[in-house]
Amino acid sequence: MKVSLSWLKEYAAIESAPEEMAAKLTMAGLEVESVVSRFDYLDRVVVARVEAVIEHPGSDHLHCCRVNVGDTLLNIVCGAPNVREGMVVPCAMVGAVLPGDFKIKKGKLRGEVSEGMLCSASELRLDSDASGLMDLDASLEPGTPLVDALALADAVFEIDLTPNRPDCLSVIGVAREAAAFQDPPVRLNVPGTILPVTDESKPASVSIDDLVRVDILDPELCPRYCAALLVDVTVGPSPFWLQQRLEAVGLTPINNVVDVTNYVMMETGQPLHAFDFDFLAQGRIEVRAAGGSSKFTTLDGKEHTLEPDMLMICDGEAPVALAGVMGGQNSEILPTTTRVLLESAYFNPVSIRKTAKRTGIATDASHRFERGVDPVATRAVLERAAVLMAAVSGGALAKGVIDVNPLKSSPVQISLNVEQLNRRLGTDLGTDQIKTLLESVEFRVEDQAEGVLSVAVPSFRVDVTRPEDLSEEVARLWGYDNIQTSFPAVAPSGRQLSPRIAFREKVRDCMVGFGFSEAVNYSFTSAESVDRLKLDENDSRRSVERLLNPISEEMAVMRSTLLPWLFENMRRNHAQQVETLRLFEVGNTFIAEGHGVQPREVECLSAILTGSRVVPSWHAKAVEVDFFDIKGVVEGLLSDLGIKGVRFSRATRQDQPYLRVGNGACIEANGRLLGVVGEVAPDVLKNFGLKQTAFVFELDLEGLLVSAPEAIVSKPLPKFPAISRDITLIIDGDLAAADIMDEAAAFVQKESLVEDAFLFDVYAGKPLAEGKRSISLRVVYRSLDKTLKEKKIKGLHERISKHLIETFKADLPS
Repeated sequence: MKVSLSWLKEYAAIESAPEEMAAKLTMAGLEVESVVSRFDYLDRVVVARVEAVIEHPGSDHLHCCRVNVGDTLLNIVCGAPNVREGMVVPCAMVGAVLPGDFKIKKGKLRGEVSEGMLCSASELRLDSDASGLMDLDASLEPGTPLVDALALADAVFEIDLTPNRPDCLSVIGVAREAAAFQDPPVRLNVPGTILPVTDESKPASVSIDDLVRVDILDPELCPRYCAALLVDVTVGPSPFWLQQRLEAVGLTPINNVVDVTNYVMMETGQPLHAFDFDFLAQGRIEVRAAGGSSKFTTLDGKEHTLEPDMLMICDGEAPVALAGVMGGQNSEILPTTTRVLLESAYFNPVSIRKTAKRTGIATDASHRFERGVDPVATRAVLERAAVLMAAVSGGALAKGVIDVNPLKSSPVQISLNVEQLNRRLGTDLGTDQIKTLLESVEFRVEDQAEGVLSVAVPSFRVDVTRPEDLSEEVARLWGYDNIQTSFPAVAPSGRQLSPRIAFREKVRDCMVGFGFSEAVNYSFTSAESVDRLKLDENDSRRSVERLLNPISEEMAVMRSTLLPWLFENMRRNHAQQVETLRLFEVGNTFIAEGHGVQPREVECLSAILTGSRVVPSWHAKAVEVDFFDIKGVVEGLLSDLGIKGVRFSRATRQDQPYLRVGNGACIEANGRLLGVVGEVAPDVLKNFGLKQTAFVFELDLEGLLVSAPEAIVSKPLPKFPAISRDITLIIDGDLAAADIMDEAAAFVQKESLVEDAFLFDVYAGKPLAEGKRSISLRVVYRSLDKTLKEKKIKGLHERISKHLIETFKADLPS
């Protein structure tokens, strides 16, 4: 939102300097992003006196002028017909840049030196007169900057408004705020919400009621619709003052009819629309939902597909405007327009917001309607605009105004407890102080009871509906800097960190220790991610929660797994030639529980590993990571967390369709499924635009927390040496090594001398028979109170070997 200081001063006696005003508005909640001088392009334009005029020897229309610019005389060639000796005019010095990016340079015109440029009002955008030089007051001193001489100093504020302040999407709204922050506060010099204009035009002999009919068929979407009719209108350029006002706030003048609607919209915050009345079939206006209408072409020439619930402005035959958003080509103001129907309405903000989003149209009108305009000022603003339009277009107003208002707005009345307000803000304001502050921005305040105020909210403040809103008003009007900083008298006490938070941080520390970097991604993902991962949409474990109002198609659903974003991280890194990657993420996944039910949140840990095992160097060749690298990370993590009874079992494609068949495992601990680990299937990698082999794991953080012991018991370091013995078994190829390790682990639990048992080698191939493979286990023996001897463990080792051979029908190597 842009407003100029000169325009603000029309409604309030503002004495503050622009920079001071910007600071006050910002502290009041209207953040001023920039303050620029409106006429900064005139910084090298000065007042000059023409001392002599000589005919140009090489031209019949140019003149060689000697010009006094204060400290020197310049030679300037000028072609203006009204140049004369003694004339005081604006002079653009060498180096000036005039509108249109026109740079003034020293040069020669037909052989004569010219050291500047004498200017017309049009060339300086100070008027539309381009017939000759701008004739200034003869009393002005040469060399005076033109901005100072003509008192042109004007600042334009660019304000970044929050969505809850639609009242400040107008010059009068900002002026109201600026007036309240003067010292002392001043009142707006406009009655109500509009600036009246004296009607100097002759009223038309016709009545609007005889020519126009307005029907609101959807009053919930359009509670009020007002219309005025102008006849004998002449469409043409707007007066220069009107063009200047629009350009100052960033709008482009179009013609006198459209410019008035924009001017009054910027002035009051109420959008208006002008129709060519001769294009309105049957002279009717119907405000209704689109219904069966399917296509509509807007003023910008684009065709839009309408949805049945979109609010439309229609004539007797077809739609003529997207209500509150943009008019249609079939009723636009043309140079030949002579009769204009002017619209001012109040539309349901939610309806306009939906229409603007669906059509992809964002206009100044929709920006205001979707935030909420003043429902009471609809007719007053229409009358203001109609009178102004008649004045600038030479037209006449038809008698009467149509005002259809099926659902009248009710004023908001709030009971404000002064003691509660002070407690909420940490202030000690009296009743009279609060009254003064609220009345400075046009709230009506009366005493209701002892310490209680009755506050009538002005209709333009659609954001104020409860006592908390009034507290915010008082705080910003009083000044946030004036609220004393205080601290609650709470005795300090130690508090344990939540076990869940502490566990999560421990998991992060472990993953970082394994050389992984943490990724932080959005909780949203694309709907296609389910298909890319080959997940079953009917799988209750992965049911996707879809968003009703997504940010974009790439963020249309809540993630049911962390993997899609990790794959995207990998793709982006590969695009930057980063091929070795170790990433993990801890975050919530969201599992749909049915329509209208809050999704179930499951906190997960996922990681991706791809590229080389070590950094290639002269003593270490590049070796690609494999399944056992990622499995080792999982084993190390679970070991660090103190989780016992971990078992890896083969994962099927049905259970985890995104893992490569035969190269994935389910992870369990004490009968509880913790997650999966494995190589990503090639077709899934292809779906995400990846070519390099990648390995992932997914773990349920809740499952890890439940499975981890509350405390890890430490043991003293052993004093006596260990003895290790190996067992090699020939087993069937489809027998899981995990089953053998489970049996070996049982001995660790029940035999005091068995400290550990682990798998250290697997082999398949010749000379073993087809369908067979060998596995080698190492059993570690140790006594806590003496050094073991061979004969002490020989029998135990034979018993373990015999048990494993008999249990799994294994053979010993020949």
